Amino acid sequence: MRLFYNILFLIFFVVSLPYYFWRLWRRGNWQRGLSQRFGYYPPLFLSGERKRLLWFHAVSVGEVNLCVQLIQQFARERPQFQIVASTTTTTGMAELTKKLPEEIIKIYYPIDWNKAVKKALDTFQPEAIVLIEAEIWPNFLWEAQRRHIPLFLFNARLSKRSFGRYRKASFIFRDIFSGFTAIGVQDETDRERLIALGASPQNITLTGNLKFDGAPLSLDEKLDVPQMLNLLGVPSDAPILVAGSTHAGEEVLLAEMALRLKAQFPNFFLILVPRHFERCKALIPELKATGIRFVLRTDIPQSLPSHGGGIDCLLVNTTGELRYFYGAATLCFIGKSLTAKGGQNPIEPAALAKPVLFGPNMQNFSSIVESFLSHDAALQVPDTNKLEQQIVSLLSNSNRRNMLGAHAREVVLKNQGGVKRSLQILCSHIKSE
Repeated sequence: MRLFYNILFLIFFVVSLPYYFWRLWRRGNWQRGLSQRFGYYPPLFLSGERKRLLWFHAVSVGEVNLCVQLIQQFARERPQFQIVASTTTTTGMAELTKKLPEEIIKIYYPIDWNKAVKKALDTFQPEAIVLIEAEIWPNFLWEAQRRHIPLFLFNARLSKRSFGRYRKASFIFRDIFSGFTAIGVQDETDRERLIALGASPQNITLTGNLKFDGAPLSLDEKLDVPQMLNLLGVPSDAPILVAGSTHAGEEVLLAEMALRLKAQFPNFFLILVPRHFERCKALIPELKATGIRFVLRTDIPQSLPSHGGGIDCLLVNTTGELRYFYGAATLCFIGKSLTAKGGQNPIEPAALAKPVLFGPNMQNFSSIVESFLSHDAALQVPDTNKLEQQIVSLLSNSNRRNMLGAHAREVVLKNQGGVKRSLQILCSHIKSE
């Protein structure tokens, strides 16, 4: 079985290598940490007296934000431990570096090649490994199990599609899922799916979704979005639609919609925040073709004199600022839900009591969507036409907007506590001395 997996992995890795490096190159700064992906970590990481060590892993930005909360609270509970935090993407590494102190070791996760995995585990010799959501790489977990390293999986989520894939390859994954020391799941559906894949029922706890804990209920003052909009000549009472984490095709649809909405709401303003900011360069000619007047976020330093109006749209080509734009929104649209499948996280604007809308494709957040819809805390639309109709309706009814926002915030508050419950499980298995 393992030989079969490793042959398949090697073939897949060689075939996908050009695409893998192209993605790294496109995101920039790809040379940094490249050797770490093959299991080579600088000795200075563990210089001095060796401490007991826990390894936390989060794939990318979304998982990193959850992982950071667990790490921060665990570090306060068990300061005697050295912590290693790993991620797969350069954007994830940027978040780890920004949000965690220097004493926490930050590394790139090794590719799932036997030699790379063994080198990594030899280097750090973790007392336990904590995975966030469902990052299941067989060689890494097989080797950890061979070394009798306890494995934890928190905020476990299995979409219907992922569940089907794991079931088809159950001859590989059944032993892996059965080997977890403890698993914290988001909901009962995830629990049932993990049991079907081989996880032990007594090792699974319903902890809720950690994403509810990660959304700020208020904002700091690191970015003054109202002042930025003032520099663009946007009136303080202008209706503002913030489209967050958009994917290919959605930006043009929203830009065309914004131009139509301006006929009814002359001060209407659109803020587009693509999920991958590097797409903005390709978006420029597409948006120009719609006729919408827009400006790039990076073209607005604080010293920029007022444009005196004439701008319909702000295209955000930076990262880490979406929450601040949500804070200035009249309405929020969640991307990857109209022209792509899966959706993005609607919790952040909901925590700020903003009215939230999304398209039909929110498969990756199905339980969260159900929580919002069942409490009249968000609106789901089947297509662009219905989205436009709902926006018109909400912009014409401030009471309805306020009610949706208030209900959304209530749902977030009601579902918080997952980080604390996950930490209790972890600490119950890790001796303090």
